[in-house]
Amino acid sequence: LSPDCSFTCHYRCRALVRLDCSGPPGTSDEDDGNELERDTNVDEPSEWEKTELDQTQVEQRIKEYNSQINSNLFMSLNKDGSYTGFIKVQLKLVRPVSVPATKKGPALQAGRPHTQGVKRRTSFYLPKGTVKHLHILSHTRASEVIDALLRKFTVVDNPRKFALFERSEKDEQVYLRKLGDDEQPLRLRLLAGPSEKVLSFVLKENETGEVNWDAFTLPELHNFLRILQREEEEHVRRLRHRYARCRQKMQEAL
Repeated sequence: LSPDCSFTCHYRCRALVRLDCSGPPGTSDEDDGNELERDTNVDEPSEWEKTELDQTQVEQRIKEYNSQINSNLFMSLNKDGSYTGFIKVQLKLVRPVSVPATKKGPALQAGRPHTQGVKRRTSFYLPKGTVKHLHILSHTRASEVIDALLRKFTVVDNPRKFALFERSEKDEQVYLRKLGDDEQPLRLRLLAGPSEKVLSFVLKENETGEVNWDAFTLPELHNFLRILQREEEEHVRRLRHRYARCRQKMQEAL
């Protein structure tokens, strides 16, 4: 491991965990510093949301979209005028998520992982940069996409803790905009086209506005306090290391 690594693991899990400290390209912490939250006012529609298409235009857009992609993740027009297709969502979560302690619990069998019946939980960090493709309808809302993602990973945390963001790249700068609950991601995907630079989707913690701490359980709050303490200690350690290096260089210059 790197000498700067602060990774901790339960002793029973060590044999099951393998680390690649180098990480995939473009997933370093420095990348996040270039992302700016351009617009967190979800009441103000994006440029894509302002575009209205009639049925003929939708059909033409779908044909153009399918002709531009290099995979089999096509969009399909339905008889009722709606359409189906795939969106790719990148999960960029910095806090641990909770899953049922047992693989098969009552909540999972019922298909509702967010029910109050789950008492025993296990918290862990999702790998940074995790990507998931979802097959959705044109009228599927952003809140429903979040629910579907949490079900895919059997996450039992409150869906209100998360938010879906629209990500775009312009002038070598990355911009993020939080989607409103009723916005339709597949419609945005169709209007923007298949380019990931023009538009992509990211799931992050919902940190806009004040945090509703009442939505967390007591064990989760204790866990967050421990995580904050470790983050504070790590931040202080890095600061001390940086200033120590500066002091050393000054002394060498003297």
